[in-house]
Amino acid sequence: MFGKIISKIRSKTMTITTRIEEYPVPGNYTVEDQKIYHEYPRNIAAINAIKFENTLRPRPYEIAGTNPESKILFVDVDVLDSTGRQPYKGDVLIHGERIVAVGEVPDKESLIRNPDVQIFQGRGRTLMSGLGDAHTHLSWNGGDLNKLGELGVEEHTLLTARSAKCYLDSGYTITRCWGAASAKDRLDVVIRDAINAGEIPGPRCLANGREIARRDGELVAGITAFADGPDEMRQVIRSHVGIGVDQIKLSMSGEEVAGAASRSSLLADANRVLVRSRRSDQRKTAISPTKKPLRMDLLERKKAKHVVVPAINWLIATLYEAGSFGYPKEKAEQVGYKRELDEAVKALREMHERGIVVLPGGDYGFAWTPHGTYARDLEHFQNLLGFTAHESIIAATAGVAKLFMRESELGKILPGYYADCILVDGNPLEDISILQDHDRLSVIVINGRVHKAGVQEYVGAGSSRSPKTGLQKSK
Repeated sequence: MFGKIISKIRSKTMTITTRIEEYPVPGNYTVEDQKIYHEYPRNIAAINAIKFENTLRPRPYEIAGTNPESKILFVDVDVLDSTGRQPYKGDVLIHGERIVAVGEVPDKESLIRNPDVQIFQGRGRTLMSGLGDAHTHLSWNGGDLNKLGELGVEEHTLLTARSAKCYLDSGYTITRCWGAASAKDRLDVVIRDAINAGEIPGPRCLANGREIARRDGELVAGITAFADGPDEMRQVIRSHVGIGVDQIKLSMSGEEVAGAASRSSLLADANRVLVRSRRSDQRKTAISPTKKPLRMDLLERKKAKHVVVPAINWLIATLYEAGSFGYPKEKAEQVGYKRELDEAVKALREMHERGIVVLPGGDYGFAWTPHGTYARDLEHFQNLLGFTAHESIIAATAGVAKLFMRESELGKILPGYYADCILVDGNPLEDISILQDHDRLSVIVINGRVHKAGVQEYVGAGSSRSPKTGLQKSK
């Protein structure tokens, strides 16, 4: 079924045109409701309260290649620091990999005169943390997933590297493959290591292996690792750990769009196990080993140990935008996606109101959720889930950094934090959709290195100095 759907794709460059506001909001909720709350972002306290077990902490990977003596100075920016504070006027100094001053920069005039300092004139634009995505398929191709299993490893490695660069081009500096499997065993591992070595551009990321499922319960057979029973499950998990993955993904139910039957999967012992499920009864198992009906208060009681990554854009796109790719809305409604989306919106709004942490991660890489459109999630959060624009950005920055378990050095514009930031032409708190426009991402910096800056940024500095990328010079 899934192969037939994807085979009808007209073009790899087909543009998704449906506007978010065309989505019929379920229930009595209106977009006007989200305008009610404009005070301190409600999810700050919920994110800060998360206490993951230390055994879940991944390795503290670092990205090599930044010149420790490089300096970048952003002048006259609106600082959106992801602490909950409203944007404020100021300057930001980066030295090497880290932010060293925010607001008032000591000896600013001397720095401006120093030809070795890269100056970016903000002219009132917004400087904010790079964005994060919590459900990332770097190795998905935006097309026929069945073909991924047949794609040669060399070609597939190049495809995955392009996806990693696309995330960074889109202003995303943190991706966590939380519940998002790799299409081949070592693709995520190889790309993660190449990014960390400074060999290819890409976001900070964690690696997954192939999705683990019981036989006949897979999404796509060619990209699945199979395990029936506890002994085989342990064997597959140990194999994944041996190749260097950071996380293990178990598929506990099938997917209607693939024609896969829903079925349970047996959990095995592993430190970081990510559970993907569409069925509500399977989601109950993921939260608590009980057969009692799931109640929202159960999740609320455990909210300091759990986050929810709903992949909401995938549901919306599958229901309203997959028709051009051979999966009509009528079929999507028939198999239950309309009901699932309505229930998801209602439940996620309640989770947000109860202080349960909900993070963006839209399952991008399918034909109708193409790479490069990741920031659609933030507009969905605002228009459908009751988040303010500020709360959506907090979720995508400080929230994903918390999931990364590196909240003390990622996801905020503060002294001591890694210099992962984007200069945005406009105010995303007034119009969050501008984060989807790559042309509005004027400057992108990761680990203190300039990934993107148009020539006008250097001319605008009022100097003939040559661009400074922050790269460490080869010896």
